[in-house]
Amino acid sequence: MKADKILKNFNQIFCPIDNGIPLRGEQMNDAIIIENGYIAIKDGKILAVDKGGPNEDLISENTEVIDYSGKIATPGLIDCHTHLVYGGSREHEFAQKLNGVAYLDILAQGGGILSTVKATRQASFEELYDKSASLLDKMLIHGVTTVEAKSGYGLNWETEEKQLQVVKKLNEKHTIDLVSTFMGAHAIPEEYRGRSDEFIDLIITEMLPKIKEENLAEFCDIFCEKGVFTAEESFKLLSAAKKLGFKLRIHADEIASIGGVDVAAQLGAVSAEHLMMITNEGIRKLSEAHVIGNLLPATTFSLMEDTYAPAKKMIENGMAITLTTDSNPGSCPTANLQFIMQLGCFMQKLTPIQVFNAVTINAAYSVCKADTIGSFDSGKIADIAIFDAPNIDFPLYFFATNLVTEVYKRGNLVISERQYNV
Repeated sequence: MKADKILKNFNQIFCPIDNGIPLRGEQMNDAIIIENGYIAIKDGKILAVDKGGPNEDLISENTEVIDYSGKIATPGLIDCHTHLVYGGSREHEFAQKLNGVAYLDILAQGGGILSTVKATRQASFEELYDKSASLLDKMLIHGVTTVEAKSGYGLNWETEEKQLQVVKKLNEKHTIDLVSTFMGAHAIPEEYRGRSDEFIDLIITEMLPKIKEENLAEFCDIFCEKGVFTAEESFKLLSAAKKLGFKLRIHADEIASIGGVDVAAQLGAVSAEHLMMITNEGIRKLSEAHVIGNLLPATTFSLMEDTYAPAKKMIENGMAITLTTDSNPGSCPTANLQFIMQLGCFMQKLTPIQVFNAVTINAAYSVCKADTIGSFDSGKIADIAIFDAPNIDFPLYFFATNLVTEVYKRGNLVISERQYNV
C-alpha cells in the first residue's frame, strides 16, 4: 500500500506500547524509541512506523515526503481532565491565594467555583463557544490533539446543557477532538446550600436522564470533597449514572481523603482525579480495581501547595496514571500540557518515558479512545506532535518553553512552525 505522506529522518520517534489495557506499574517504564525513523500515513491513519529510510514499497509519485531531521515525534498529546467551558475568569482571587487564603475558604465566601458559576450562567452560548475555542487553539499549539471537557459551572439544567452543547459543537467544528463529561455535581449551588442531598436527587431524577437522551456526555463526574459532596452522595449519584450507561470519573482525595477512592474502586470508575491526599490503602484499592489515576500537578502548583500526588508510589504499587492539566479558571488556569509534563518530572520525579506514556497511551485509555489514538500502531488515527528536540528527554529538561513546532491531526498538518497551517 502506498503512503499519502511520509515524515522521515526523525532523531527519535516515541512509540508507546499498546497491550490492550492501560500501562500499569512497571509497564510505564517501557516504550519503543525508534532512532532515525519515519512515519508513513495513509487516509489519515498510521500506515507504518520504522527506523531508517522508508521502504520503497510505500512511495508513489503522489507520496508527499517531509524531512524532520533533528526533531522527535510522539503521538498527539491527550489532555484527559479539563474544565474547558466557563464564563469569566478569577484573577481577582490571585491576591487572596498569595495572602494564604485557602481554596475551600474562598469557595465558602461565594468565590471559587461559585463565582465562575455566576459568570457562566450569564454568558451566552456564543461567548462560551468563542472563549473555549480560543483555549483549544492554545492547547493545539502545544501539541494536544484530544481533550476531555467537563461541565460543572452551571449547577442547573439550563447552564449545564449549554456547556455540554458548546462541547458538542466544538467537537464538530474544532480541529481537536473532544470527549464530554457531565459534572453537574461540581459544587453545591447557593440555592441548595445546606440541602446537598436534594441537589443530588435533582441531578439524578432530572438532569442525568435528559443528558443521556440528548447524548451530551459520555462520562459522569462528581467532586467528592470535604465541604462539597460526601462519599455517600457520590456513590448515590455515580451508581445512578452507571445504571444509565455513563462511564464514571470522580474527583477524590484532592484536599482531604473522605472516601472518594473507595467509591471509585467499588463502582469500577474509569479514573479517579487529583489524589494528592491519597493513602497507601487508597493506592492499593485503586490498583486492585484497575482505576486510572488522573494526576494534576499544576493544580498543586497553582494553589501554592506542596502536596503532589505520589505518582512514583502509585506506579510502584501497580497503578496506571496519567498527567493532565485540570485547565480551569480558578485552581489551574493553563492550556500548556507540556508544563504539566515537566512538573511530573521536577515535582513528582517521573521519568521522561513514564511522562510520555502518561499523556499518550494511558490518557487514551482514560478517555476510552485507545482503539484509535494514543500510540503509533498501524490503523490508528495519525495524530502526531513534533518537537524541536534531539531526544525525548529534552522537552522535559528544557522547561517552560513550547517545543512543539508541528502538529498533525488525522494526517493533516494543522500546526506548522508553531503557527496555524491555513
